[in-house]
Amino acid sequence: MVNLSAIDWNRLLVLHAVLEERSVTRAAARLHVTPSAVSNALARLRATFDDPLFVRSGRRLVPTPRAEALASPLAEAVAAMARIVESQADFEPGRSLRRFTLACSDAEQVSEVPRIAAVFAKKLPKASLRVISVDQLEASGGLVAGDVDAAIAPALPPGREAAPHLHAADLYEEEGVLVVRRGHAQVRGRMSKEQFNALRHIDVLLALGGPGIGHDIAEQFFASHGLHRDIAIAVPSFAAAAAIASQTDWVAGMPRRMAMVFLRQLPLKAVAMPVPSVRFRMQLVWHARTDRDPGATFFRRLVADAVRARSRTTPARR
Repeated sequence: MVNLSAIDWNRLLVLHAVLEERSVTRAAARLHVTPSAVSNALARLRATFDDPLFVRSGRRLVPTPRAEALASPLAEAVAAMARIVESQADFEPGRSLRRFTLACSDAEQVSEVPRIAAVFAKKLPKASLRVISVDQLEASGGLVAGDVDAAIAPALPPGREAAPHLHAADLYEEEGVLVVRRGHAQVRGRMSKEQFNALRHIDVLLALGGPGIGHDIAEQFFASHGLHRDIAIAVPSFAAAAAIASQTDWVAGMPRRMAMVFLRQLPLKAVAMPVPSVRFRMQLVWHARTDRDPGATFFRRLVADAVRARSRTTPARR
């Protein structure tokens, strides 16, 4: 049996930071120590685990399989320890130094995170906010791993059950829109079914290069209305899809909130779908282990209030 008293908890915090930052310098800044202190801790950890833990690839540190295997349980342990310490005292937003993590797609990063960040800066002035992609959430073990406080995601469609121990609260209703470049020769006003099926489309695969919940909802919707997408290219973000649509005759589908941002920045126009737009609920999702955590509860309320306030001030669709 491992002698836990022989393991330095501070070194495990260093390992956790380097696993997330993939950089000695950034990990040191995050922990408020010197890079040499991080390097020394890693040297001792290599001896403890009898493994190099990281190899260098350019300027980045790439974890070994052994280090990768440690990432999720270590993140869970760090989150659990933070909850233990914080539970001993009332959470004080104005004094908290905690780092909160929110996962969402690049659509929400563009449309929702700016407002969330503005509110966060006022209500949690000494804390920090880390926003990660859907890819990173999936790769790190999801909400179960314990290092992500909450995620913004589409509600599961009927027939699909949520993973055990997950909680969710509705934020707003979203709808999908189609965007094409301004001056598109074939699309003016409403797109017909024949045009939709004949034109080539840009596919967005957010979850580790595969279809996520929103993708499945859209595909089921298209199929139910006799629509078929001829995929010309698949990309990992809505931002890439918008940029490509602005330079080609391909069609991109995306959430309306994000589309409204890009219509102001790129030579794009929104076109009406040949059928009523696909609609879906966006939710805030979190794990049961943080459900009663004072800091996590405050953070979730902050995110929800910020997003819902934006919904109330966003002009309704005409």
